[in-house]
Amino acid sequence: MNRQSQAAVMFLLGAALLHAGSTGLYLRYVKAGLQPLLLASGAVLIVGALATVWYERGRHRLRQRTNEGQAHKGDAHEGHAHPEPRVSWLLLLPLLALILVAPPALGSYSALRSGTALQKPYGVGPLPGGSGPARLSVVDYASRAAYGNGRSLSGRTVQVTGFLALDGSGQPYLVRMALNCCAADAQPVKVGLTGQLPPVLRPDAWLEVTGAYSPRLGRDPVNNGPIPFLKVSSAQPVPVPHDPYDETWNN
Repeated sequence: MNRQSQAAVMFLLGAALLHAGSTGLYLRYVKAGLQPLLLASGAVLIVGALATVWYERGRHRLRQRTNEGQAHKGDAHEGHAHPEPRVSWLLLLPLLALILVAPPALGSYSALRSGTALQKPYGVGPLPGGSGPARLSVVDYASRAAYGNGRSLSGRTVQVTGFLALDGSGQPYLVRMALNCCAADAQPVKVGLTGQLPPVLRPDAWLEVTGAYSPRLGRDPVNNGPIPFLKVSSAQPVPVPHDPYDETWNN
């Protein structure tokens, strides 16, 4: 692959990174906090591609002038071009996959085959104020329920959003996949559900669940990690969120 072709691939890759970073597609690959680095990387690749093209055009003009001078002196000789291996263009396949195919977010299949990643928090703050249900992430509720014995949840109704996973016995869990860096290291945090559940439970369906703290505490069969429970008073389906991964993971 010659320099011009390399520049074209660099430009397309940079454009793909800018597209992913500016449209939200990047959230299927990395955590939201990495968006500035992704956009900066795309911009650097595009600038590098344009600089390569400019440099190669300058070299080409210089080579032409040199050849013309040698021709006047009778020293011109023919060069032999070396064909570039066509297999190098296969590098475009992952680029096209990035542009054309958006992978689905990890769901119940991955969640049930991975142990819960819940870890003891350094501390928990007070619940959000107001008379309505306190909106908590799956990680926040699970941390308060599993390691605080529900003290910070006492007397409050909470509202949690996640996707459903059903184990072999039919026990439903509300799950959110938490990221340390990217989707490759995503790990589930699970909350068991009891109480007034919908009559039909479909794995991977997203639910907004309203309920109260339950003292029941289970153990994940994969890694024996704690799985707290939530007593559901109502549940309603919701669309898949813009960012399907939990942004509050910082343990």
